[in-house]
Amino acid sequence: MSSVVATAQPPLHFLPQRFSYPVWWTVARLLPFYIRYGLGLNRVEGVNVETLARYYQQFQQGQVRLLIAFRHPCTDDPLVMGYLMWHLLPQTARRLGIRLRPPTNGYFLYDRGIPLWAGEQIGWLFSRLGGISIMRGKLDSPALRSARELLLEGRFPLAAAPEGATNEHNELVAPLEPGVAQLGFWCLEDLAKAGRSLPVVILPVGIQYTLSQPSWERMAMLMTQLENRLGCPTNSHSTEPQALYHRLLNLAMHLLDRLETFYATSYRQDFPELPPFDSPNAELAARIQRLLNSALVVAESYFGLKASEDFVSRCRRIEQAAWERMFRGDLAQLSAVERCLADWLAEEANVRLRHMRLAERFTSITGSYVREKFTIDRFADVALILWRTFDWLEGKSPNVNRLVGLRQVRVSVGEPLNLESYWPLYRRDRQGARQAVKEVTDQIRQQFEALIVPTDS
Repeated sequence: MSSVVATAQPPLHFLPQRFSYPVWWTVARLLPFYIRYGLGLNRVEGVNVETLARYYQQFQQGQVRLLIAFRHPCTDDPLVMGYLMWHLLPQTARRLGIRLRPPTNGYFLYDRGIPLWAGEQIGWLFSRLGGISIMRGKLDSPALRSARELLLEGRFPLAAAPEGATNEHNELVAPLEPGVAQLGFWCLEDLAKAGRSLPVVILPVGIQYTLSQPSWERMAMLMTQLENRLGCPTNSHSTEPQALYHRLLNLAMHLLDRLETFYATSYRQDFPELPPFDSPNAELAARIQRLLNSALVVAESYFGLKASEDFVSRCRRIEQAAWERMFRGDLAQLSAVERCLADWLAEEANVRLRHMRLAERFTSITGSYVREKFTIDRFADVALILWRTFDWLEGKSPNVNRLVGLRQVRVSVGEPLNLESYWPLYRRDRQGARQAVKEVTDQIRQQFEALIVPTDS
């Protein structure tokens, strides 16, 4: 959304779910073709979908309330989840002799900012498929109220991604936000208030993409293109993995040099000399963290925000401060001059928000992700992060499928987490409630990590 808001806009309104069977039927029929030819996924493998089929049957029979927590490594995940719910689930149910009433669907939460950069038609489509928009930077009461009502009484289960945003790392789980666990406990509260006794179950789902035809030759071509885009030529044309790794590391250092110079000269950010490190990877990790902090400081200083220790909270506060300047409820009361000044503020806030977006794109790069387990899939993850970042800086829509060839995706259903076992702790007091939410969130994270299949070195 970094370049789409150039003038002050009316406040963003809540987009509720308005499920439409004809829209769902059409999208469900077209999805397999788009998965194959649009996303470049030549295989969608479902693992342990039997567990989802059994719990979906119990849900339809009114025996359980179901909340699906799915991993969110990339922007293709909602479509993969649609394939799971609309195709793999009914196929598995038929194989097991489980009768499910169509349509097998799920309500889902999505970031209210997505229709801003993807187009209003996406908001319309998401609503008709069961989507509920939510603003990440503040307490979005309409969205949370709608999610609670649907989780308590809805026709379909509710799905959400506790990672909150993509991290583009297929073998690394990003920090989880507590919202999914909290929604589950709110459902238990609402059931108790209604005098109903039903279990509330969270079902983790892992999503992992891998290359269908791994090719170091293709990675070498990708590296050459990246080096040309950054102005970082190399004399090496080797397709040996170790040589390509050194080119990737050199490229990352070169990009950091450019970004540090940019922030030092344009925003007076201080980048003192770092102490010696045992390895280039450790130096890379330290420099990335320093750069992320500088990018956030530039945005926070403009919006008058104080930095906190939590990276995610800092990003959400910056986003909300920008949105308050871009989407205003007082536009009708402004004079012509005041409206021009409001447009000025909105445009500048949108530009300042780009610093936070840049930080988000680098936050998952640790410096050790590739080195600790050198696989072509991990190499591709990091190389594509750099490619997407260059596309974003240039204002292009990224299209990475042609760069790495066909991919495949593994969708793994984990073991159910029944919140009833945590209910006594949650009800004890506020501290107990926070502890229960934390423990459930930790359990979801552990399952996400267990569902990752290590790729071959």
